[in-house]
Amino acid sequence: MAEHYYVNDTAQPNGDHEVHAQNCYWLGQARSTTYLGLFATCREAVAAARRHYRQCNGCVHCAAACHTS
Repeated sequence: MAEHYYVNDTAQPNGDHEVHAQNCYWLGQARSTTYLGLFATCREAVAAARRHYRQCNGCVHCAAACHTS
């Protein structure tokens, strides 16, 4: 099932811009986000986020399959 994904415009201390699914609690905590689109997998969403930011990572809570650090 496809989900709507967003990237946090504020980088984490390690420089990562986290990618979140629409229903993620942590998405609501972000000050500013960019809508990425509707994707079947978090990998597609992280790839789309890299068009905006060089260093991206999946959220450990809602995109664990794409969380690398």
